[in-house]
Amino acid sequence: MGEAGWLTYRFLSPRVVEGEFGGVFEVGPVDNFPPRSVTPVNAGRFYLVRLEDGGFLALYRKCTHLGCAVPWDPARDQFVCPCHASAFEVDGEVLNAPAPRPLDRFPVSIENGMVRVDTGTAIQRDRPKPSDIVYPQEQG
Repeated sequence: MGEAGWLTYRFLSPRVVEGEFGGVFEVGPVDNFPPRSVTPVNAGRFYLVRLEDGGFLALYRKCTHLGCAVPWDPARDQFVCPCHASAFEVDGEVLNAPAPRPLDRFPVSIENGMVRVDTGTAIQRDRPKPSDIVYPQEQG
């Protein structure tokens, strides 16, 4: 009976591995991402954004309108949804409806100079906030 319970538990429990969607991605060293860059991480379904001031955001590439994948358009300096033309700023803020709110984000951490993104839970937001942004620690 105990073995059957354990097997059922293992079968139904999520299998999240580092580097797979739903897990943690070690994206790379801070210095690999210049300010004002948008780097797609396809396996993680997010964009790693390095803002002009050096801060990092990880934005889910799923549109908040109907869930279409939203590509980055470098010519327009925006994320533009191909389904219904919602547009988003580099920080995920809505520029053009019908998207009802900014792009969701994933938690970013910087450990020993390496950028890590946890795709376990997308964080919904009503508007971008300064607390969404993660900055590297100054080394001195």
